[in-house]
Amino acid sequence: MHIHLKRGEKLYVNGAVLRLDRRATLELMNDAQFLMEGHIMQADRATTPLRQLYFVTQTMLMDPVNADMTAALYKHQAAQLRRACHSPSVLAILERADRFVMQMRYFDALKVLRSGFPAEDDILRGKTKLQVEAA
Repeated sequence: MHIHLKRGEKLYVNGAVLRLDRRATLELMNDAQFLMEGHIMQADRATTPLRQLYFVTQTMLMDPVNADMTAALYKHQAAQLRRACHSPSVLAILERADRFVMQMRYFDALKVLRSGFPAEDDILRGKTKLQVEAA
């Protein structure tokens, strides 16, 4: 896999933070957990249940030493969302993300969770008939 980075852009690989002083292309030649700076969610943007799960999942990827402890938080938050949400599309996304988290495939879980943001936003704005109830 080739990763193109701009000057000064950060890349998180297996818990290590890399920053290049010039534009470069990196080739990952084996299986690695990585996250590009542009996909990192800041804590203040984790304002909805799926975004909070995204933030927790990204923490597992960025800090693999503490991933077991963070996984417990993920399980707790995912269970709360499962009880409160009645949207089939959001629940399907949650189920897929759960499988990836259990397999420690955090990057794949992040992609799945990110794909659910528009549906979650529609629910929270009342654009769909299904609503998220208070947990």
